[in-house]
Amino acid sequence: MSGPREVVTLQLGHYAGSVGAHWWRLQEALFCFDPDAEKSEERIRHDVLFRVGRTLHGQETYTPRLIVMDLKGSLSSLKREGGLYQDVKTNTPVTWKGDVTTHQEEPGPDNLFLEGLDRPEDHRPPNNDSAPPTPPAGRPPSCKGPAGASAAPRVESATLVWSDFLRTHLHPRSVLTIHEYHHDGESSRLEAFGQGEKLLEEATYLEELEDRLHFYVEECDYLQGFQVLCDLHNGFSGVGAKVTELLQDEYAGKAVLTWGLMPVLSAANPQKNFYRLVNTVLGLVHLSSHSSLACPLSLNGSLGLRLEPPVAFPYLQYTPSLDYHTSAILATALDAVTTPYRLQTSAFSMTQLAESLNFSGRKVAAAVAAVPFPVLPGQALPDALWGQQPGPPWRPLSACGEQGDSRCFAQSVVLRGIRKGQQTSNLPPGTEPKSVLHMCETGQEVLARYLHTASPRTLSTAHLLQGPCKLLPPYPQYFSPLLSKHGHLLEKPSRASAAVESLPVFAALQSSAVLHRALSGCYRELRQVDIRRWASFFAAGVEPDDFQEALQELRTLAGCYQDCASPEESEDEAD
Repeated sequence: MSGPREVVTLQLGHYAGSVGAHWWRLQEALFCFDPDAEKSEERIRHDVLFRVGRTLHGQETYTPRLIVMDLKGSLSSLKREGGLYQDVKTNTPVTWKGDVTTHQEEPGPDNLFLEGLDRPEDHRPPNNDSAPPTPPAGRPPSCKGPAGASAAPRVESATLVWSDFLRTHLHPRSVLTIHEYHHDGESSRLEAFGQGEKLLEEATYLEELEDRLHFYVEECDYLQGFQVLCDLHNGFSGVGAKVTELLQDEYAGKAVLTWGLMPVLSAANPQKNFYRLVNTVLGLVHLSSHSSLACPLSLNGSLGLRLEPPVAFPYLQYTPSLDYHTSAILATALDAVTTPYRLQTSAFSMTQLAESLNFSGRKVAAAVAAVPFPVLPGQALPDALWGQQPGPPWRPLSACGEQGDSRCFAQSVVLRGIRKGQQTSNLPPGTEPKSVLHMCETGQEVLARYLHTASPRTLSTAHLLQGPCKLLPPYPQYFSPLLSKHGHLLEKPSRASAAVESLPVFAALQSSAVLHRALSGCYRELRQVDIRRWASFFAAGVEPDDFQEALQELRTLAGCYQDCASPEESEDEAD
């Protein structure tokens, strides 16, 4: 198919906005209009996620095909109508001849975080100073390096909301603000699943959402489906449940990939822990029911009431309590695992990605990633992979714990950032190969052989790409001094403090028995809870009978991931 296979993205909740802010910037970093790149089989088709439009003055724009739902107080200095378009409401002439009273809310404070980024980038036009310039016909700009990367700001702790580090211009129909609840208040918080469900049972928000969906969908020539980024730990899990149900009903046959997001959370009081776990469980049960595939994404060590320490990465020095940091890691992994259905020449669709993992009722996947993939400058892929024993250097990204000896039933793997000349060993004639990987003739064969060796019973689909994950400000510079500016390993720390401009990334979505352990653990914890102690949660809209039914659905879902050949626990233990 020659045209783009469009995708509409929905971001529901504050942490979803944080991941989305980094996600869209990673997409902009790959914008490239080059005749040679046009012919590349690995070129990302940006029309899949972005749309061409025009301002009221006829200026051509290139903005995400995106709907954002968040609470009042989360937008900071971001205008709801975006920065590219004239505010129609404030510029409409008033024909009423009587008295007019204007009620105007004070604008948010200036975004000092992004102002620090704009200073070294004076070459950008004043009307579009936070996104790459858009050439005629809405085509992405020429390939350029990460301008201003060396001037990365040191005021990361000043980022209070996701819009503080959003640099991508949005369409006026993108932002949908929920005014009943407030982002940073102690009261009027959207903290329970039932509250989120009720929001979309009201005609106000439901009609507004449907109108925006129709706007984006009707201009698509071939809609693949929907990406839904949704907070799991708060009331937005209920919003996500209703949104995915709507998508399933209104757009039957289209893929819905849902990413349930959760920031790194510290130990809290029993009520907050209970709310978090129940929101997560109800969210996963409903999201997986209404989606082609659902995947929790978090750097928390576990999903249960007792939180385990956050995931550590060998070459990242991130701050777990800083959403600006943790969301960047998740966005990097998300960018990698979604690459297959965004490639220029790939026939691999969202539906095929979901179907490669969701068979036998396994509609929840776990994510893993190596950020960055550890490879030396110029090192051949067989050598890099052969050094990763006994298995891939992945870290868990779904709060389900380490894979360990748990069986992986199926996986979709993406390794990016390995240049053509590094994909095979290129041994001189007569040289004895060190392994079967060194005997392969193509990089794709190297990766396939490695995955089969590491997990011989797993059904694997794999994509090997030359292009790395490119980084632009305000992506955080939280890297080890043992990384070069291209994200490759150094033998000793570099004396120069050059910013990391790109990363090789090794990531996968897996249908794994580790989900049996995580989901059944949540079931056991909630089955023992006396729900009469938490009347406030159920008063928000969840009936006790519906809660018990969801628990049984969770138990059934967990059972789909049990490895019958070597069960991790007996059915009696799960009861």
